[in-house]
Amino acid sequence: MSTIDLFREDARLRDCAATLLRVDERGLLLDRTVFYPQGGGQAGDAGTLTLADGREIRIADTRKGEDGEILHVPAPDQALDGLAPGAAVTARIDWERRHAHMRFHTATHLLCALVPHPVDGCSITAGYARLDFHMTDALDKDALTAGIARLVAEAHPVSHSWISDDELDANPGLVRSMSVQPPRGTGRVRLLKIDDVDLQPCGGTHVANTAEIGAVVVTKIEKKSARTRRVVLGFAP
Repeated sequence: MSTIDLFREDARLRDCAATLLRVDERGLLLDRTVFYPQGGGQAGDAGTLTLADGREIRIADTRKGEDGEILHVPAPDQALDGLAPGAAVTARIDWERRHAHMRFHTATHLLCALVPHPVDGCSITAGYARLDFHMTDALDKDALTAGIARLVAEAHPVSHSWISDDELDANPGLVRSMSVQPPRGTGRVRLLKIDDVDLQPCGGTHVANTAEIGAVVVTKIEKKSARTRRVVLGFAP
């Protein structure tokens, strides 16, 4: 059963009421959730599920299941005795972790605008983000840091919209990533837009304005192969 993914429309939702549908070795399946599952290079959310009696279950990770399912993976030490389908829960994300993901993910879109080459690898966590660009040119760490700072300071609005699979097929230039394909299967594809900066398919979570990203710096540039340059981002100390 497909999980209603509330974060797709509003990444700022921190909690929601939900119903437990299934408990097994893969994780806990809810009918709806604010938890983002690992995908598109972005790490899955952590947080808690609170039962009607006040008991809390710590969720260490969130993963994709089959047919649109979103699976909440409990921490190894969590007891799941007595849990049964039909139980009412409150799903609450670790907001500090999520907001870090949102800030870094939006910053990677700024980096895409500054480095106009295809992306062939991506990782977004709460501690760092990285993009691997398919290119041979040298990159300047200080210049990229300055470019990101300029786009952050310009306070560009960030929004999303939806197009059909056919519309995406008719506009292949929208796709920047070589390694992660736009999320398909529902008949529509989510577009992330940063006004006057970037427009590309993306199912991740983002801030509402580039100013919210704050101080992000390029911490490292690596030559990963003859045709790959890796750029690593971190929050400024």
